[in-house]
Amino acid sequence: MPITNQRVAEHVFLRHMYGDSYYPDHVVGQGGAILLRLCERIEADQPSDLKALYALTQAATEEFNLLEAEFEAAGSEIETVAREWIAEDFWFVASAYGFTDADVEELIAGRDW
Repeated sequence: MPITNQRVAEHVFLRHMYGDSYYPDHVVGQGGAILLRLCERIEADQPSDLKALYALTQAATEEFNLLEAEFEAAGSEIETVAREWIAEDFWFVASAYGFTDADVEELIAGRDW
């Protein structure tokens, strides 16, 4: 499903991580794909309130929890800096779809990283 939100379509997810050799590009790409799928879900489901949005972001957060093993297998991890960059992109997604009052900690509440 192609993304219809122009801000999202032009956004490079996790771009800071691509610029840091500590994070393997192929794993960062998987993280970007998780965020893109989140956007597709938002566009398909059109959550009407924060509770519905948080349900979608929690599913994406669980996917990132599983991705941690991929980072570790590649000699990396989702550490403090990566956490901030990932959280920043979750916030970007929420705000791009009009949820500017979303709490970033709630967006990623189920994180293990």
